[in-house]
Amino acid sequence: MKKLWGGRFTGENKDWIDTFGASISFDYQLAKQDILGSLAHVKMLGACGIITKDEMQQIQTGLKSLQEKLANNELTFTTQNEDIHLNIESLLTEEIGPVAGKLHTARSRNDQVATDMHLYLKETVTNVIEKIHQLRRVLVDKAEENIETIMPGYTHMQHAQPISFGHHLMAYYQMLTRDQERMQESVSRIDVSPLGAAALAGTTFPIDRQMTADELGFSDIYDNSLDAVSDRDFILEFLSNASLLMMHLSRFCEEMILWCSYEFQFVELADTFSTGSSIMPQKKNPDMAELIRGKTGRVYGNLFQLLTVMKSLPLAYNKDFQEDKEGMFDTSETIIASLEIMSGMIETMKVNQATMQQATEKDLSNATELADYLANKGLPFRQAHEIVGKLVLECIQQGTYLQDIPLEKYQQISPSIEADVYDKLNSHSAVKNRHSLGGTGFDQVKSQIEKAKAELS
Repeated sequence: MKKLWGGRFTGENKDWIDTFGASISFDYQLAKQDILGSLAHVKMLGACGIITKDEMQQIQTGLKSLQEKLANNELTFTTQNEDIHLNIESLLTEEIGPVAGKLHTARSRNDQVATDMHLYLKETVTNVIEKIHQLRRVLVDKAEENIETIMPGYTHMQHAQPISFGHHLMAYYQMLTRDQERMQESVSRIDVSPLGAAALAGTTFPIDRQMTADELGFSDIYDNSLDAVSDRDFILEFLSNASLLMMHLSRFCEEMILWCSYEFQFVELADTFSTGSSIMPQKKNPDMAELIRGKTGRVYGNLFQLLTVMKSLPLAYNKDFQEDKEGMFDTSETIIASLEIMSGMIETMKVNQATMQQATEKDLSNATELADYLANKGLPFRQAHEIVGKLVLECIQQGTYLQDIPLEKYQQISPSIEADVYDKLNSHSAVKNRHSLGGTGFDQVKSQIEKAKAELS
């Protein structure tokens, strides 16, 4: 098969070499963007008098026909044409004849593919922002249902202090808010047109780059043609932001996996997001949460793969750039699916409120409350800390809890201790009384939720 770039070649590649060099097996996903970019380019060529109005209209008609066929799944791409650009050009030639060859005037595949990826990623990031926004909304709704649901707060995976489950959920809301902000901030660097940079040096034709940028909805244009065709920072930034996002989702999934275990039983995931065992009839496995946790690794891998591709590339275009797409496509698909599944899992998650609270009553996570109580009675906090530490040791040795210690014993430590100490040791009171800004106190959690609702609206 004759190559569209084959004029200076006398030999032909072997099929297996063509297959190794081809990218159509994955860059077919840029077909929509490639046709959009071509429509903008040919309109500009006609407007600038680089081709005739009749030629422009013929090419536009052919491209719109391909656009319709693409929407109906009627286009067939071949490895012989190696990439999406040559496939579209070949198909266009079949549609309208040799005039299709004029479409590539004042353009290179180098600025063409860069344009396609900018268009693809702009649409993808917009979609991701919407999905994050929806997950944040789900978290706020679930948090509002659980403002006064008490659970153990952990440090080092050990019971630390009782907290509001709503407060815990709102921590993930804050993480996802930063994720959404990062994605939104990256749009300004994605929303830039490289079209017209040609291979690397621009073109001698009197093109209008502003016109094509406006046609494609770009808000800015690359100032340097070398940078325009060789920049992949916008993809790396997306992959980096996606890695942070997946890290946050993975942390949450790890907690949900623990919470729905037999040992915790804090929550139960809906059947839709769980699977069974082929041998153990009793099993209900949190597979979707585990998959999101596992898929985090592939998103990290996509970031490091492209960083490695880029680390020593001289200007401008190199064939190495063919390796910039699969990770971008894979990450896009992975994070969008993960966000949708997370929203569904959390929205339908059953919270076992009594079990959570009970876990804070048969433990020693109220030790800080007692130390604070003694400090409020005038003891230096370090002295109070030591006294409570010794009481905790006694409780562990005797299999009791701080709320089981008789008032008489407390008054031996300090006569100023009164019966109200038991209210302070109650986990509900311990959470309610943490009024400091951003703390787990119920009023503070309500404030967080109200602020979040305003942000979401």
